[in-house]
Amino acid sequence: MKKIDIYIGKTVLAGILIVLLVLVGLFTFFSFIDEVNDIGKRSYGLWEAIQYVVLEIPRHIYDVFPSAALLGSLLALGLLANNSELTVMRAAGVSIVRIAISVLKVGLVLTFLVMLIGETLAPKSGQYGYYMRAIAQSENQGQQIGFSGRYGFWARDGEDFINITSIRPDGGFGSISLYEFDGEQHLRAITYAETAYYEDGQWQLYKVEKSNLAPFQVTQQFLESTTWEAILNPTLIKIVKVRPHKLSSWGLYKYIEYSRQNGQGTAQYELAFWTRLSYPIVSITMIFLAIPFVFGSLRSVSIGQRVLVGALIGIGFHMLNQASGSIGLVYGIYPIISALLPPILFLSMAVVLMRRVV
Repeated sequence: MKKIDIYIGKTVLAGILIVLLVLVGLFTFFSFIDEVNDIGKRSYGLWEAIQYVVLEIPRHIYDVFPSAALLGSLLALGLLANNSELTVMRAAGVSIVRIAISVLKVGLVLTFLVMLIGETLAPKSGQYGYYMRAIAQSENQGQQIGFSGRYGFWARDGEDFINITSIRPDGGFGSISLYEFDGEQHLRAITYAETAYYEDGQWQLYKVEKSNLAPFQVTQQFLESTTWEAILNPTLIKIVKVRPHKLSSWGLYKYIEYSRQNGQGTAQYELAFWTRLSYPIVSITMIFLAIPFVFGSLRSVSIGQRVLVGALIGIGFHMLNQASGSIGLVYGIYPIISALLPPILFLSMAVVLMRRVV
């Protein structure tokens, strides 16, 4: 029985990885086509476009994996069915449930690995890609912006330096430090602000603490708000700001807590948060759906027809998922319901279909 598990697992793994490679390749290609129109804008050249597209690959892997799992499982199991290998297994006493378990074992491992990519690598590479793209397309060619891990976002504006610890999904900044120097490179002032937002054509700093450094004394000012003239502009922020679906689960949770503490709406981010938490259910459901189709109505059809059925199921789920989320936001439905309803419906459908073929 262990040999059968390994054989089915290898076949399904190969099918899913091949489809995943094709889908990610297509998404990457189309992303590059979108970037071609921006090549030549200031210092944004071909190499920068390639870098940006490559940095988006982890996110593409995370986004397309459920569809790749469905199509790959259909193709792999369909190949076994066409070669009569599933028939031989059934004749040898291997039940459909046992075959399903072998398939789901592979699915669980792949889902865990893809979730690891989506929660760690994808948000970081995506954020860095947006920074790099924003810098290259910025109008401020004589100035420098950088980002370095835990030390945050750094910018140089003339003689001054700016450090931003976090960029919020709504385009604002958190924990800003401004270091002002004179013409002789002497530090003359340090300004710290808890948050900053672009309002009415200029940046507004909130909860500000400013230290003025003179040769023989240091004076401090505490302000509720003040203006800030800096390199960062609205065009740059539109490119750099992080969207909900590109944040990790932990990042979404932290931002939801921050918004609640400040009396801001959180429905959009809660929906994204619960959608991320439902990811394992979605991925396993897509794989589970392939089993009854192969043993049921699709057992004698061509590979092309299986691909068509898989694509239609994937499109149907995507449309239902989008509609459920939009309706939930419009009518104030709890985000957890909007996020979990589509995968639960499809999982129920898979269970019903499975019971018919067992």
